[in-house]
Amino acid sequence: MRFDFGLLMTFAGAWAVCIGIFFSSQGDLSALHVNYVVALMMVYCLAAFSVRLDGRKSGLVKTFHIIGLFFSSTLAFILAYDSTWLIISVNFVSTNSVLVLVSNPGYFLYGTAFSAAYIISVLFLVNAVSRSLGSERNKYIQILISILIVGFTGLVTNLYLPSIGNYTLIWAAPALVILVVLTSSISIVRYKTFDIKLAAVRSAAYAFSLLVLALIYYAVAYIASTTLFQGEVSNSFSISPLNILLALLLAFIFQPIKNSFDKVTDTIFFRDRYTSEEFYGRLSEVLTTTTDLRNLLQRAGLEIGTTLKAEQAFFFLQYDEGKRHITAGTKDHKDLPLDDVESINTYVQSNGDDILVTQLLETDSKLKRVLISHKIALLMPLMHHDRAVGYLALGEQKSSGYTNRDIKVLKTISDELIIAIQNALSVQEVRMINASLEQRIEMATAELRTSNARLKRLDASKDEFLSMASHQLRTPLTSVKGYLSMMIDGDVGKISAIQKQVLEEAFSSSERMVHLIHDFLNVSRLQTGKFMLELSDVDLSELIQQEVKSLEKVASSHSMKLEFTNTAGDVHLQIDDTKIRQVVMNYIDNAIYYSHPDSTIAIELSKTDKNVVLEIKDTGIGVPKSEQEQLFSKFYRASNARKQRPDGTGVGIFLAKKVVTALGGDIVFRSKEGKGSVFGFTLPLDQDQSLLENNPKQLGK
Repeated sequence: MRFDFGLLMTFAGAWAVCIGIFFSSQGDLSALHVNYVVALMMVYCLAAFSVRLDGRKSGLVKTFHIIGLFFSSTLAFILAYDSTWLIISVNFVSTNSVLVLVSNPGYFLYGTAFSAAYIISVLFLVNAVSRSLGSERNKYIQILISILIVGFTGLVTNLYLPSIGNYTLIWAAPALVILVVLTSSISIVRYKTFDIKLAAVRSAAYAFSLLVLALIYYAVAYIASTTLFQGEVSNSFSISPLNILLALLLAFIFQPIKNSFDKVTDTIFFRDRYTSEEFYGRLSEVLTTTTDLRNLLQRAGLEIGTTLKAEQAFFFLQYDEGKRHITAGTKDHKDLPLDDVESINTYVQSNGDDILVTQLLETDSKLKRVLISHKIALLMPLMHHDRAVGYLALGEQKSSGYTNRDIKVLKTISDELIIAIQNALSVQEVRMINASLEQRIEMATAELRTSNARLKRLDASKDEFLSMASHQLRTPLTSVKGYLSMMIDGDVGKISAIQKQVLEEAFSSSERMVHLIHDFLNVSRLQTGKFMLELSDVDLSELIQQEVKSLEKVASSHSMKLEFTNTAGDVHLQIDDTKIRQVVMNYIDNAIYYSHPDSTIAIELSKTDKNVVLEIKDTGIGVPKSEQEQLFSKFYRASNARKQRPDGTGVGIFLAKKVVTALGGDIVFRSKEGKGSVFGFTLPLDQDQSLLENNPKQLGK
């Protein structure tokens, strides 16, 4: 949205400047032609900005940018070769009398493209108003009114009146551009549509980039006109192939120049800007290194408050079916009375679990008064089983205020916070039980002493449980899978088609349970440093063939086909057979559950000079581009994946990356939303000797 708004304001300003040059030069057609090109790009940027406000997908925004760029570029090239295609002549009688003769076919096409983009913009803004509520609705109404005033004026004075020969009032609409700038800026600052500081800095970088390009263009044009064309500057150079090549060159070097200015402005204005990945790492360490609830909340609150520069940061939790509560966070934080918490709970149940921004709540809202009284600027509900078990409260931001990026970061960490809190609550409950038992032991009978001893033995066996759980849980599941497989194959009697379908679903569910057990146990082992790689000589091609065969029934139950291609032949490596199987199984399983019915999943094993490469290609839902960087983080799942498969955990590919990198390999990942994904890995054929000597190999966090 910042980019679209910046482009809109840039072209609006250029439009006003071109009109000013036209009047000051008393009819310069070059300025007039540039004015029409800039105006066309401006109205399509307005359409893109309106789509952003309406909440549509970025693909539609890009479409409007591309259409505007295409039309504007086409118009510029046409005017370069035929200056009368749009405007035939301008008679500048006086400031109050300017007559124009337009080219009817060209002017009609231009007016149609311009009017269509403006009408589309207004329709999207109206839709944004109708879909919004409260302060957001006021913001959109304010922007819509200013666009209607300036747009209607522009259509009348700059498009329709010139079509009948009157050019006197073309200054009116550009003069009103200041209204759009002021109202939009007020709306942005008041309602925090986006980070105004970041927008200003990025706009400055954009302006400097354009200035550098303009200087380059001017220098090359001057040299070319004086050396190649010997004074025939305006006409010869403007239509020469050299001018076109120069324009293409400037288009290619624009992005590197802008990136350089972005780095400089970041160094100057955002020295204290935090890196989200580093913040996630620090917070994850806090959440996994303590099980004491109060200590956990204090350290997490301090980390979040320090990173986001909040005046205060604290947690309020209710547990034990609401009978108990705890508040902890940064030093001298506010406390939430239970009556106020009840008001917050009622609001969240009625309006959803989104993060509450105090400044954006209705002015007469009771909740807003409650939050202001406790100096809370942001309030994030912590949801568990569709119920708010607590809240994370943040005070005012110490610098420029919270941004959309801050809110996105908070949403990302919410699941991990809830898991850590639930674990700490469980541990606290166990500790409370143990404390109660210790008190009773001193007063109880021999039977209670025996019970207490049994509990101690159970407590001592927790570590042993981690190593036994996989076998203990998999054994019955393996039997269930075996019996289900026999029934599906007809080994215990003929079954109907409906019975076979039900049995195949049960078989698939048991497979998923096995995967879940392995994933959670391995994550636990990673955290305790007990996740080991046990290397042995394995034929990777045979291993993959076996896994493909074992999952063919699962694929068939989803109306899909697995297709395995091996161009590498037999590939013997020193790897961990069990864990590589889990990696392959996880990749194929994901491809099945995120692909469309009646599709084919391609599994390809190939070899390069140094590596063996496995790629699993599907034509499924893909991964949104904005979420791909976080995909291999622990417990992270893409938004469309959560909708497609709510029972996923987000740890399968996290563990896959740990295993592959520990074996000296790399992850293969490519994806396009809505088109499909490629997951896989590469392993070196010439393995590191130190890896083979360190067997078994221990993996940490």
